[in-house]
Amino acid sequence: MIGEFKNAFQNQNNAHIRLILINAVIFLFLAVVMVITTIGGFDGIFIQLYKQFSIPPSFADFSERPWTLITYAFSHQITDIWHIIFNMLSLYWFGRLFIEYLGNDRLIALYVLGALAGGLFYLLMFNTIPFFIERSGSGMVGASAAVYAIMVGSATLVPDYTFFLMFFGPVRIKYIALFFILLSFIGTVSSNAGGNLAHLGGALVGFVYVKQLQRGTDLGGWITALINRVTKLFKRRPTMKFSRTERPKKSAVKDSAISQQEIDAILDKISEKGYDALTREEKEKLFRAGKN
Repeated sequence: MIGEFKNAFQNQNNAHIRLILINAVIFLFLAVVMVITTIGGFDGIFIQLYKQFSIPPSFADFSERPWTLITYAFSHQITDIWHIIFNMLSLYWFGRLFIEYLGNDRLIALYVLGALAGGLFYLLMFNTIPFFIERSGSGMVGASAAVYAIMVGSATLVPDYTFFLMFFGPVRIKYIALFFILLSFIGTVSSNAGGNLAHLGGALVGFVYVKQLQRGTDLGGWITALINRVTKLFKRRPTMKFSRTERPKKSAVKDSAISQQEIDAILDKISEKGYDALTREEKEKLFRAGKN
């Protein structure tokens, strides 16, 4: 299982799988802790742990746990298995479509933006509108806001793309997104008002993100840059060893034949991040390969 987990993070064009795995691991971890602490009679430990993943409705409590603005989007209700199943299935279907057009980095960026927007909209409503203040609960968990951002983002990007749904047949994704937005709007006066408000916040940022991207502005660029910086800190730098009698020659590197494997890797990088993401050396290799 550990090997499969590592492979999922090494393969390309599968950011949706990585996000699903992270959600699943956190769910299983919290579930195990809940069962052990409940049987042992010290369930207070689980309650305190769960609070670190649940975003509270009041600004006062949130100021003590600001990290929950992100952690809530990677945790789910332990006693409701359908909560995580529905979110992860939706993330898989719409995430795969999103990656096909915009790549891994932008999927992760929109997931984070959707989580932030959903959490902030939830906090805003539950601290300014009397109707919601009177109905505030213990907190909110779930990846729904982030998933709604990806769903609406995909529907904004390719609105006429068709999913084949059981019992319904082919349905354009713009109608699927509209249906769930309408359900969430109606649900703002239900017992899960906070979750539905977060859905709407995530949906809004999904629409705005893609529209701005079509105009040349990447609202999630700072997230991608931040993740890349953090990732580099944990990457091992390869050590190069040369013998004393031989030294690498620049001419030999330039004139050496470029393997098909190198070209495939460069083309995969273009499809994932775009031509501008290539290094100067990679661009030169691609140019020389085109001459052959």
